[in-house]
Amino acid sequence: MTTYLASERLTLRPFAAADADLLIELDSDPAVMRYLTGGAPTPPEDVRDRAIPSILAGYERWNHDLGLFAAYEKDGGAFVGWFCLRPLRSGPREEAELGYRLRRAAWGRGYATEVSQALLAKGFAELGIRMVWAETMTVNRPSRNVMEKLGMTLAEHIPTPDHMMAVEGSEHGGVRYEITKEQWERRQA
Repeated sequence: MTTYLASERLTLRPFAAADADLLIELDSDPAVMRYLTGGAPTPPEDVRDRAIPSILAGYERWNHDLGLFAAYEKDGGAFVGWFCLRPLRSGPREEAELGYRLRRAAWGRGYATEVSQALLAKGFAELGIRMVWAETMTVNRPSRNVMEKLGMTLAEHIPTPDHMMAVEGSEHGGVRYEITKEQWERRQA
């Protein structure tokens, strides 16, 4: 399988249609889904019929440069989750969302920061990205910490989407963090 990106401890590869079970397992952990659905699993048919086809179409849409990628440990090959660097479907290509969803066993090991740093470098230095943004629930302090370690700054508070009103902390809304290519370059100097 083609490697999209390698960090110190993880390798990112494109998903394949046969990988649906990995996503189903990931999205079935209530702790993983806590700030997304309030802990409810993603129905397996949604993963197979909507998520996987959308991920695969994204690779074609963005010429395999951007998208959502499966993350595996270099040592042992365990699937740890996914990372994304991709524009909104209707947005400009040079503005990309940074995101990740990791299995609980991978939490607290620095993977989110490690791979996100590598994705920022790839996006800004190789792919023509000029701004990267990320969003999370206001109360999701671990994800906010990662964004801040990356040098991303709080750009705005955002309302909680209607479909997430039952999620713990929804009354506090969400946050959007951003970093520009220029800000990232200053941090590299």
